[in-house]
Amino acid sequence: MISSLILIDESIKAKLPLSDVNQASIDLPAPICNKNTKPIALRHYRRPDMAPSAVSELPNGHTVDMPSSQVDSVTHTDSFAVQAGVANFQAYDHVTWWVGNAKQAASYYNTLFGFKTIAYKGLETGSRYFTSYVVANGDIRFVFTSPIRSHTHLPEEEPITEAESALLKEMHAHLERHGDAVKDVAFEVDNVEGVYFKAMSGGAVSVQEPARIHDKQHGAVETAVIRTYGDTTHTLISRGSYSGVFLPGFRAQSPPPSSVSLPPVDLARIDHCVGNQGWNEMVAACAFYEQCLSFHRFWSVDDSQICTEFSALSSIVMASANNLIEEYVIYNSGAGVQHIALLTRDIISTVAAMRARGVEFISVPPTYYETMRERLATEKRSWELRQDFETLERLNILIDYDEGGYLLQLFTKPLVDRPTVFIEIIQREHFEGFGAGNFRASSRRSRGSRPRGVTCNRYD
Repeated sequence: MISSLILIDESIKAKLPLSDVNQASIDLPAPICNKNTKPIALRHYRRPDMAPSAVSELPNGHTVDMPSSQVDSVTHTDSFAVQAGVANFQAYDHVTWWVGNAKQAASYYNTLFGFKTIAYKGLETGSRYFTSYVVANGDIRFVFTSPIRSHTHLPEEEPITEAESALLKEMHAHLERHGDAVKDVAFEVDNVEGVYFKAMSGGAVSVQEPARIHDKQHGAVETAVIRTYGDTTHTLISRGSYSGVFLPGFRAQSPPPSSVSLPPVDLARIDHCVGNQGWNEMVAACAFYEQCLSFHRFWSVDDSQICTEFSALSSIVMASANNLIEEYVIYNSGAGVQHIALLTRDIISTVAAMRARGVEFISVPPTYYETMRERLATEKRSWELRQDFETLERLNILIDYDEGGYLLQLFTKPLVDRPTVFIEIIQREHFEGFGAGNFRASSRRSRGSRPRGVTCNRYD
């Protein structure tokens, strides 16, 4: 069985207006569900006194291969008992992708999605085996990392460290298995050791013990890395008073000047991430986040709402019984991050700008809007749609809602040749859901026959 899991940070909702909530969530979906399966949402409860400024986004990072010329020292902490109290998750820090060509990947997101290159690590900074570009839009940071040497064909006398050799081998194997894919989703936390050792006590697998990375000019950051579903990892990071552009070992960098003027894309932060699980892996994934990271269940969608005789929780419904999630697991060769939802405060201008830049979004059939128009005209609710309905239809933007509010969302087509990872654009108007209403509509439409990849929706 395959199902979905959503992780959400409780304190965000308490501190921010619902229309400005960073869900700080990770959805772990499953390709197909049986009649006893429900998608589950987990929420991490943080201190009630957390400042609003601490919940602006969610992190990711991989701090391996910091060249000695750029980093003063890496200090591993001694093992110690976890301090009293609850270690808290602050936000998404960044998402790390392992790709075949980091330079081209960064240019792709800069050109199509309106990101800007802010940091770089490579040969010019003393990194002899890996190149990384950091791009940003609002509080969203993506890190694209590529190997720049072959592991198999390194000369015997190559002065490579054991750690660099192991990482180079792992990166090539990851690219062969998954293609360009998300490797790490990093969280900013207030106490790396506290979160790390709590996770270890719950049975998590360590990738990197807590370590402090120093930079003479900008200070230090503390990181640790644990393994989650598939080959995906979570970096735990505490920046403290670090003042550098990204991490020690990176230098500030701007994209080359361009004479072409493109419409701006205003994004705010990562709303949630979604990870796909293989058959019968959902229970273990849910237990990991509950036991190791202290997340709690708070939401589920009744399977009777979204299960058809063909499939359930399908992000894009295909003409056959195969859905997007199962297809993802096949082409990704296992579990992994399927999509990243990016929050915007004006989805109409954002989607219009992205379309003008060349982003390809899914197509939504006219019957969806016919049904939605009828629902909005007849169902009771306490809000009115602020956006022009015809504009939403023209841009193929989806709507979901309850009595108290609504969300608007749209999904890109897969961003790589493999039908795996894609991006969601989302705007929230006092609504905390993830589009279950859209998926019920897509499940009903799935009974019809239409070409692969042209229908919509999502499982989260």
